[in-house]
Amino acid sequence: MTTSPPTLIAVRQLLLAHLDVNKGVNRSADLDPAEVGIVGDPAHIGGYHCGTDRVRRVSGQIRDYSVTESPRDQAGLTSDACALDVGDWSVRVAGKAHDLRSFSAWLVAQCKASAPDTRDIREVIYSPDGKTVRRWDRLGKRTTGDSSHRWHTHISYFRDAIKAGRDQTAVYRRYLTTIGLIKAPTSKESTMTAAEFLAILKDPKVAAEMSRLPWAFVPAGFDGRTAHGIVLVDQTAALVTANNLATNADGRTLQILELLTGSGDQTAAEVAAALVAAGQDPAALAAALTALAGPGQARE
Repeated sequence: MTTSPPTLIAVRQLLLAHLDVNKGVNRSADLDPAEVGIVGDPAHIGGYHCGTDRVRRVSGQIRDYSVTESPRDQAGLTSDACALDVGDWSVRVAGKAHDLRSFSAWLVAQCKASAPDTRDIREVIYSPDGKTVRRWDRLGKRTTGDSSHRWHTHISYFRDAIKAGRDQTAVYRRYLTTIGLIKAPTSKESTMTAAEFLAILKDPKVAAEMSRLPWAFVPAGFDGRTAHGIVLVDQTAALVTANNLATNADGRTLQILELLTGSGDQTAAEVAAALVAAGQDPAALAAALTALAGPGQARE
């Protein structure tokens, strides 16, 4: 019997929590529970919506593209379905409209860029305009799908990722944060000492990820502040970095990332000032900020 894996149930719950605006009422304008599916209906044979009992076979041999085309799928075949269908929806956030089509285009762009939180996605079948059906396929096998994808988006996952139980909510949470529907995680308080702060920044993995962030020097008054500071140009990049670090970093590493990429009320410069006030050597801190932001911005 094909089953729904906990990782995709978690994605379904996250989407419904924020996009099913009128819960308990079926409305075409928002996302309803019946519009987010994982397991194919009983007539569905073959593909990522099916587990091992319903994949396509010929003379007893598996001949299903969702298994045979990738070693990741061959190694990960279980009873779990490995796909998600998301139906039509629309929301407005701060006066701006977002819907299934804009989300699908965003997701495909992230997949094409190989964002870390999309690397378990095999394919996305979607419509950019409600008329044309397109398919992004990580393996480059196909470019389109059937007409039902004009009103729903299909997302397939490599079977080994679902078998391993890897979290798949990150990219959806990042999208909801990007459009402003949910707030980015922030850390208002830190129990870290200055020494711990610098030690974390010296971790090669952390330094490599942090150096990729688009830091920028903001002069006094530019953002309504009385002081200047080093800030992030793109908050989404910070969330990608957090995802990169999450798999191999402890909570304190993520805590320092949150401090440096806060919600706008705490810039890297403010963190630095607090540490200097607490007795941290300014020269050592300047060296750490140079590694993060580059010599020009750190000098400012």
